[in-house]
Amino acid sequence: MTMRKLRFLERGERGFTLIELLIVVAILGILAAVIIPNVGRFLGTGQEEARRTEFHDVSTAMTGVLADNKLIFFPPGTANDTPTNLMTAFPVTATDCPIITCKVSDPKGVDYLTGDNGGYLLYDHDINADTFATSLVRYVNLTKTKYFYTYDADGVVHQWKDAAKTGGELLIVP
Repeated sequence: MTMRKLRFLERGERGFTLIELLIVVAILGILAAVIIPNVGRFLGTGQEEARRTEFHDVSTAMTGVLADNKLIFFPPGTANDTPTNLMTAFPVTATDCPIITCKVSDPKGVDYLTGDNGGYLLYDHDINADTFATSLVRYVNLTKTKYFYTYDADGVVHQWKDAAKTGGELLIVP
């Protein structure tokens, strides 16, 4: 292992002066004073935008379910109108509605079979009465969302912070 010696400035070489170093520090200070407050404006806006996007996705998916299944309104809502974040059980599963208001036949008029998914779902919705998993439709990309949802018979979606509704309904303000 070789030892390296420190190299000293040779005659005629010059380093930075104190004034030059102070100018660089002052410029960096000015840049920090301008940039840091502007970054603070954007903190937290990403979470709000994500919440709005999730709400929009679920609302659009509900409209898609209504249109694809030729429904004018949805059967009664999730059990006891309890908000859920499971899209595999939202808006209506077979256990949440009587057979008269649940799916009886697909949009083509073919009667559903025992092996078919019984309710209208945003994730893995069985649109065709054929017992094949290939006909499952995913109106949303996630099986579980961050926020919780309920809906009205006409398909209007309500977003909640938690399943107990203690946080109150989250509203979309323009």
